Amino acid sequence: MAPTFNAIGLATADMAASLSFYRRLGLTFPDGAEREPHVEATVAGGIRLMWDTHEALRSFDPDYRPGPPGGGWAFLCADPAEVDACHDDLVAAGHRSVKQPWDAPWGQRYAQIADPDGNVVDLFAWSGSAE
Repeated sequence: MAPTFNAIGLATADMAASLSFYRRLGLTFPDGAEREPHVEATVAGGIRLMWDTHEALRSFDPDYRPGPPGGGWAFLCADPAEVDACHDDLVAAGHRSVKQPWDAPWGQRYAQIADPDGNVVDLFAWSGSAE
């Protein structure tokens, strides 16, 4: 039997800040999750997104050292206006814009924003017949 892709993990310095950011993008977490060292959310297709605090990772790997941001997600928005609105909401909440919304040549409205750990999150929507 071949392994089955099931989850993506993200290390975070501040669970509460990270979950607050991703809640603004529509992910749901149990009440009190921001106080836990490990949190999961199941997204479309049954894939689990997992967050672990740096301390939790060091609990089983004492040599763990956070590296530079190296991951990120892409979130599909309903339409181009939602890309702009979502980007603006996150910036107003204090998150850093990596790239302002633009009309990408591949037929999408696109924007990029950094999560609290510096991972780049893409926001996009199809903008025409390229769907």
